[in-house]
Amino acid sequence: MLVLAKIIIGIVALLHIYFLWLEMFAWTTKAKKVFRSLPEHLFEPTKTLAANQGLYNGFLAAGLIWSLIIPDKTWQIYVGLFFLGCVTVAGIYGAATASKKIFTVQALPALIGILLFLIHLFL
Repeated sequence: MLVLAKIIIGIVALLHIYFLWLEMFAWTTKAKKVFRSLPEHLFEPTKTLAANQGLYNGFLAAGLIWSLIIPDKTWQIYVGLFFLGCVTVAGIYGAATASKKIFTVQALPALIGILLFLIHLFL
């Protein structure tokens, strides 16, 4: 289960690196195709806000990657659980306030990772 949890962490980290790129560097280009519900005229005025959001996604990715390289297995799990928990909360909040799709893309993979860690810990 631990190996599967780490694979999920890698996937979630890659997703957040993608979110960072999309929100910080491609907000006025590629993001228009991803966030189709946002009127096109709002992309330029919200560019700074999106970049700030992308930076936070980068911090989540950094924490998840850090959890994979910590030498102590116990701390790997604790740090992984913390950052997966942060991603889950962000995904649930995003689903409640912006788009239900955010739950599936962001929170659900993190919840699967949490579940795999908990199975590893208690079995």
